[in-house]
Amino acid sequence: MTAITETALGRLEAEGRLLNSVLKSTTKKPGRFGFRGDIALKFPAKLADEARPPEISSDQVIMTAKAGETHIEFMTGFLLSFEYLKLLAEVLGDALSPQGKYFLFVDNIDISKKYQCEYGGATFYILPIDESTVYNELLSLLYIEKTELKKLDTAGKTDAVADKALTFDETFPSISYEEGLKTMGPIRNIYENRPV
Repeated sequence: MTAITETALGRLEAEGRLLNSVLKSTTKKPGRFGFRGDIALKFPAKLADEARPPEISSDQVIMTAKAGETHIEFMTGFLLSFEYLKLLAEVLGDALSPQGKYFLFVDNIDISKKYQCEYGGATFYILPIDESTVYNELLSLLYIEKTELKKLDTAGKTDAVADKALTFDETFPSISYEEGLKTMGPIRNIYENRPV
């Protein structure tokens, strides 16, 4: 059985960044470790022993890494702002690789646009999110039918999505991080209009 410490996710776990997990274990594929949850990108100042939620996080994350490899092979997640790509790349650091497949669904980019952005030695697919979940958006992008995954458990679904994502070879217009900052919209208050 693969331990998280044998993979590129070990450092993130040690730093206390892997939060709210619905999966944090080996998958059905030998040597592969899967995570589904949130990644803390920026912590608030710590007061005494108080554990406070992160100031900034990437939510609805799905990622996989293999034992003995230094990089995350596949990752997808939600970012409230394109600007947070810099934070994400800094947090993931040397766990990013040109060989990895990284998909980010970003709240404040034009809903009709899709981009590729090279940052931190990796290529990120920057995609709009249309009032849906990262999981549903990714299934749609990868042409995976939900019915195909119905009988699988969370680990099995993670394998199926990761395997398909690793073969993804579509290309989108390239933008630099600086260009992305210029074109992004305002950051939405996700708690607005919600009942208290």
